[in-house]
Amino acid sequence: MKLAIVIVSYNVRELLAACLRSVFASLDRSPELQTDVWVVDNASGDGSAAMVGDHFPQVKLLASDENLGFAGGNNAALRACGFITQDAPRVTEHLSRFTFHVSRFTSHVPPDFVLLLNPDTEVLDDAIGRMARFLAQHPRVGGVGAQLQYPDGRFQHGAFSFPDLLQLWFDFFPPRPRRLLDSRLNGRYPRRCYKRGEPFPIGFALGAALMIPREAIEAVGLLDEGYFMYAEEIDWCWRMQWAGWQFYCVPAARVVHHGGASARQFREQSYLNLWRSRQRLYGKFYSPLRRWLAHCIVRLGMSAESRRARRAAARGEISETELEKRLATFREIATLHAKR
Repeated sequence: MKLAIVIVSYNVRELLAACLRSVFASLDRSPELQTDVWVVDNASGDGSAAMVGDHFPQVKLLASDENLGFAGGNNAALRACGFITQDAPRVTEHLSRFTFHVSRFTSHVPPDFVLLLNPDTEVLDDAIGRMARFLAQHPRVGGVGAQLQYPDGRFQHGAFSFPDLLQLWFDFFPPRPRRLLDSRLNGRYPRRCYKRGEPFPIGFALGAALMIPREAIEAVGLLDEGYFMYAEEIDWCWRMQWAGWQFYCVPAARVVHHGGASARQFREQSYLNLWRSRQRLYGKFYSPLRRWLAHCIVRLGMSAESRRARRAAARGEISETELEKRLATFREIATLHAKR
């Protein structure tokens, strides 16, 4: 089985190094896999690309001179490892934008499976092999996710049903009792599903650890680069589901996920990216009525967030400068979601 592992990284050098060490340790447990490991460095300023070149010479490194985002970075590697798209004549031109010479990397035969892996993850045991073997045994499955956990071993949700209006409402107006946030009403699967240890069907898995077979990628194409950050994997999985592919979580495949390391570097910008991406997602997958209701909820939510920020400032929990930044961000998002 041929596998490509794609890691898109931005300014998380130490986490990336730990991730790569765990990947190669996991691959040692699955010698049947013929694996290429790709790192796409999104113009990091912390020496990440040099670290990969110096310490992991077996990695196929693409170092961009600009931040392409999650979708753009992953697509660069997918094109390089052989996936043909409508812009196939421009693939060589596209890849020539990267610092490292590309001709020795490009392939005309895409792999059987692709694993999208965040740089802030660490793969445990033979998680990669478990995911690949499940896909090989179930050719109509369009993708699998792993069982995620926090670095201290606590459970972390990594599989969800596709987002609906109730989940959106819960983002701004948490229910009572709060345990409902951990329920199917909020798109989560019961923890007993994970504890049983058997694969179970899901809507989609987080892109932190998402393995997709070649046939599913060829059926729907690459990730939508209209998303810069957030919701890209939801869009991809939703398109695959509409094309008839089912997704599963494989709880026996365990992956540590630190969570949000790159996104935390620009708080306001990350929040804007999130709601821009959600606007795009609603526009593509919601009916006109659901889309209108979603935008109404977002605008109500931004008003609620503004009130919370003002109360926090009154209590001295945030500065006036921070308050103004937050209020400006909330206003921008509300304006964005006022557009039809």
